[in-house]
Amino acid sequence: MRFSISFAFIAAAIATAQAATVLEKRTVTLFPTNGKFDYQLGGAYTPPSGTMIVTRDRTAAPVVGIYNICYINAFQTQPGSETTWWKNNYNSLLLKKSNGAYFEDPDWPGEVFLDTRTAANREAIANILNGWIDGCAAAGFKAIEPDNLDTFTRSNGLLTKANNLALAKLIADHAHSVNLAIAQKNTAELGSSGKTTTGFDFAVVEECQQYDECDDYTDVYGTNVLEIEYTDSKNYAKTFQSACSARGSSIPIILRDRDLVNPSQSGYHYEQC
Repeated sequence: MRFSISFAFIAAAIATAQAATVLEKRTVTLFPTNGKFDYQLGGAYTPPSGTMIVTRDRTAAPVVGIYNICYINAFQTQPGSETTWWKNNYNSLLLKKSNGAYFEDPDWPGEVFLDTRTAANREAIANILNGWIDGCAAAGFKAIEPDNLDTFTRSNGLLTKANNLALAKLIADHAHSVNLAIAQKNTAELGSSGKTTTGFDFAVVEECQQYDECDDYTDVYGTNVLEIEYTDSKNYAKTFQSACSARGSSIPIILRDRDLVNPSQSGYHYEQC
């Protein structure tokens, strides 16, 4: 009898531990395969009819009834008031040159790189980003798009891939803990490590047809890739048609204006395959 009681106790303990493990794994939902997609970072607006997937800034509300992806600028600051906020409150987390000047994105003036070079910095940055991620989850978004993972390629050697991926792992783990999927944004040179090491669930890629690197993403993520081509690229119409011919039946592909403005503004452009 004593053995039976002990066996029952042990069996119950194992079952409890297994149940806890299942709860800890959490589940994420990916977007509908090849669903109609819109990319709205220049301002929120009513998506085109039939849209099933939309990306919006974390400060915008998600669209009811479709798959919403929450954009956060995770490796550098947004220009204007957000950059000022970082400088006033977290100046030590901003990357600086040897002369003490802030390291700004050469293509997007006013956006300062975040300094991922130390574990302490990465933990502090992740603490801020994870608060934004919690806000996305509470608002009803289903996924996170953390932008500018590739700052290490544009930092004149100050930042490293390993350190940026270490920060990405911190926010990926947190996103999963609140049941949000998380995207690898661009950065084709990661190969499979973005998925296998960092934990990215899908990819959001810009101009992969233009730069002949789309296979680098689809080889890793299969049909879980969202592709955006832009109208200011050389031979953009031909590029877009080539992308549609190659992958349009498998993944969502759109052609947009570079500034991603809304339909009421000059320069707006939207096409899908």
